[in-house]
Amino acid sequence: MKLGKYSIGIGDRFGLQGIPLLRAVVLAGEGGVQITPVWNKSNREHVITGTEPADTRRGADGAVRALAWRDAYFVDADHIGGSTVDRFVEPCDFFTIDVAGEIGLPPAPEEVVWFLDAVAPLEGAIRIPGIDEAVVADEPFRRGVAGRYARAVREAGRVYRRILSRKGGKEFVAEISLDESDIPQSPGELLFILGAIAAEGIPVQSIAPKFTGAFFKGVDYVGDRGVFLEEFEKNLAVVAFAVRTFHLPEDLKLSVHTGSDKFSLYPLMHRAIRRFDAGLHLKTAGTTWVEEVIALSEAGGEGLRAANGIYAGAFKRCDELCAPYLSVIRINRANLPTPAAAASWTAEEFASGLRHDPSHSRFNPDFRQLFHVGYKIAAEMGTEFTGLLRRHAGAVGENVTHNIYRRHIVPLFAGPDGPE
Repeated sequence: MKLGKYSIGIGDRFGLQGIPLLRAVVLAGEGGVQITPVWNKSNREHVITGTEPADTRRGADGAVRALAWRDAYFVDADHIGGSTVDRFVEPCDFFTIDVAGEIGLPPAPEEVVWFLDAVAPLEGAIRIPGIDEAVVADEPFRRGVAGRYARAVREAGRVYRRILSRKGGKEFVAEISLDESDIPQSPGELLFILGAIAAEGIPVQSIAPKFTGAFFKGVDYVGDRGVFLEEFEKNLAVVAFAVRTFHLPEDLKLSVHTGSDKFSLYPLMHRAIRRFDAGLHLKTAGTTWVEEVIALSEAGGEGLRAANGIYAGAFKRCDELCAPYLSVIRINRANLPTPAAAASWTAEEFASGLRHDPSHSRFNPDFRQLFHVGYKIAAEMGTEFTGLLRRHAGAVGENVTHNIYRRHIVPLFAGPDGPE
């Protein structure tokens, strides 16, 4: 299966925005930028919302029929591992194999030997086109990479073969995720990891490394953008070199996870992928759910009351809601309004506090991040919440489409000279 040069992961936690999300991709195509849509939803999200991967498949298929989409599209088993993959096998054709939890764990001696044998051709000073300095692959470096990543790559191979055996010959896209680890991979480490992945027999088409800086949910990048750009460009060069060196799939590309709302990085990434003529996968995930709440709050009345109710519940249960996401959020609770204070806001004030517009005086990134992880409160409302989304479908859908198309796709994939 071919993923396409550019692709975007479009999360839809409540399964009602398939058409608005796909419409953003259609608009991109009309503007001359072809992007492959990938509906993604993790096991955690399915558990919290009470859905099944088959529901995500039905939503994607329904949107494709409604908009007469003729190109490729995928349904992603997002951040799965050996213990969660089975329920995704039948309805999914894209598998994000998450092995970040294996990084740094002591490998078995035979795994180290295997890793070193797999990357044996890589030694000495390795010159990679597009990178000025050589990767010095001396013995300490090689053993260090093996010690940190051999176990993770072997686990990725086990999960990949599990999927392969259960798909019964049906093709699928394999992505490997390293991004939720604590330490970024250097470009040299990424090269060795890709060599081991090739030796493991995984036809990986997308890889999500951990980048320098912080990629928090639903807010902009935190860190030195110059350092990020240098690392990003080097990783693009490594991927191209690895494809040629290890005979990996020609469409292998970088994947940027928790990529939604990294507005300050999009122009830098755009120029880099154009310079290297490289593909890219962007995963946006929970931004859709937050945009749903923004649209409801702007509607006033029942929509604003529901948004306030969700916030009150999230504020009270902050520790519980944040616990699974501690590596990808940073909330300063001193900046969170009390539920009583938020309840006094107008519809415009509430929406402005939540919408990611750093230029607006009312924007509150801590408020937004708590909503990002607080979808469990809305899920517990059941049809009360989904009914609101259906009654306000026009405004909600318009907001969702605008967010993905205008604020994500255009600056990242089309660039400053793209469609107006």
